[in-house]
Amino acid sequence: MEDRYGLKLSTSSAAARDAYVEGIDRMLAAEAGGEQSLSAAIAADPGFALPHAAMARQHQLYVRPAEAQASAEAAVRLSSGATARERQHVEIVRLLVSGKVPQGLDLIGQHVADYPRDAFALSPACGVFGAIGFSGRIGREAELLAFLEPLAIHYGDDWWFATVHAFALIEQGQWDRGRRMAERSLEQRPTSGHGAHTLIHAFFEAGDDDEAVDFLDGWLPASDRSSVLHCHIWWHYALALLAVERFDAAWQAFRHNCLPGATTSPPITVFSDSSSFLWRLELAGNPRDRDTWERVREFYEENFAQPIVFVDAHLGLVYAALGEAEQLQASISLLTELGEAGRLPAGTTGATLGRAYGAFVDEQWSTAVEFLEPLIPQVVRIGGSRAQRDLMTNTLLAAYVRSGHIDEARAFCERVIDRRPTRPVAGLKWS
Repeated sequence: MEDRYGLKLSTSSAAARDAYVEGIDRMLAAEAGGEQSLSAAIAADPGFALPHAAMARQHQLYVRPAEAQASAEAAVRLSSGATARERQHVEIVRLLVSGKVPQGLDLIGQHVADYPRDAFALSPACGVFGAIGFSGRIGREAELLAFLEPLAIHYGDDWWFATVHAFALIEQGQWDRGRRMAERSLEQRPTSGHGAHTLIHAFFEAGDDDEAVDFLDGWLPASDRSSVLHCHIWWHYALALLAVERFDAAWQAFRHNCLPGATTSPPITVFSDSSSFLWRLELAGNPRDRDTWERVREFYEENFAQPIVFVDAHLGLVYAALGEAEQLQASISLLTELGEAGRLPAGTTGATLGRAYGAFVDEQWSTAVEFLEPLIPQVVRIGGSRAQRDLMTNTLLAAYVRSGHIDEARAFCERVIDRRPTRPVAGLKWS
C-alpha cells in the first residue's frame, strides 16, 4: 500500500488506504470532509497509525487540545511496528501537538531530507501560520522560501506543493511567478481552498482588487461553508469589496460568513479576521458597531485561554474599540512580561501593538505614530500574511491623516511599501 506520493503505508486495508489518502488531500486542499475521511480510515483499520496522527493535527487546528493529544498518543502507540518514515512522521506530529514547535520544525527539516515527498509531514512548516511562519523571526518569509525551493524538484507539477511554493513566492514579492503557479494548481484541483487563497494573495499584492472580486464571484458559490478556509476566503472577498468601495456588499459578505456564529472555521481565523475587518471598516470611515465588537470579544473569551502571538496581536483592537482600558492594560502587561521573559516568539510586539491601538482610539495620533512607525519592519514577527499585516500599516496611515500629516503618510508609503496600498483609509486617496 502506498499514498499518492509513492510512500509505503503500514496497512493491509485498501479501504483504509483510500480513505486516508482522500483525507490527507482534503486537508492539504483546505476542503471540507477531511475529518470524516480520516475517521473512515481509522474504522477500516484501527491499527493504522497515520490517520490518528492526521486527526491530531485536525484537532489542534480547531483548538481541541485534549482530543489532539489523545490522537497523537494513539498514533505513537500504533506506530511501533510501522516503517521508520511513518514513525518519524508521527513523532513530528507529537512534538507539534505538545507545543514543542521548534523541535518539531527541526525534525521536519531532517525528515524531508530523507523523505522529501512526505507532504503531510512537510505541511506544518509551510504557510504564514506554520512553524516557520510563527517562529517570530524577522526573516521568516525568506527562510520559508529558501526551505521550499530545493524541494520543488521532488514534486514536479503537484497541485499541493504548487500552492505552498506559490504562496511563499508571493510573500517575497514574486507575484507574477506565484500567480502562474497558483493558476496551474487550481486547474488541477479547482475546489482547493488553498489554491484559491493563494491566487487571491497574488491579486492583492498586485493591487488587482476588481480581478479578485470577479474571481471570487465565480469561485465562492460552489465552495463548502464547512471548509477550513471558508471564513478567511470570504474575509478576502469582503476586503476586496471594501477596496473598490462597495461598502454595503463588503459588510454583508463579512457578516454572513466571518463573524462568530456565522462560520465553523478555526477559532484563530474567526477571531483575527473579525477583529481586523471591523477595525478596517472604521479606518475606511465607517461608524463603530459596538454590539459586533462585543460579540467578537465574547468569542475570544470562550476560545482562548493561553496567549497565542497572532491572536494577541489582534486582541488590543477589541479592548481599544470597546473602550475597556483596564482589560487593554492587563493584556499589554501580560504580553510585555511574557515577551521580555522570552516566552513569546514575537517578543513584546503584541504589547506594543496594544499600546498603539489604545492611543489611536484615544485620538492620540502622534503617540500612535510613535508606537507604529518603528514597529512596521518588526511586525512580520507576529505571523500572518502581508495582507493581514496591512492592518497595522493602514492604522499608521490613518494616524498620519487624522493628525493632518498626509505628506508624511505618502512619504512613508514611498519609503516602506513596495506596492500600492489596496485597502482604503479615509482621507487618503491614491492615483
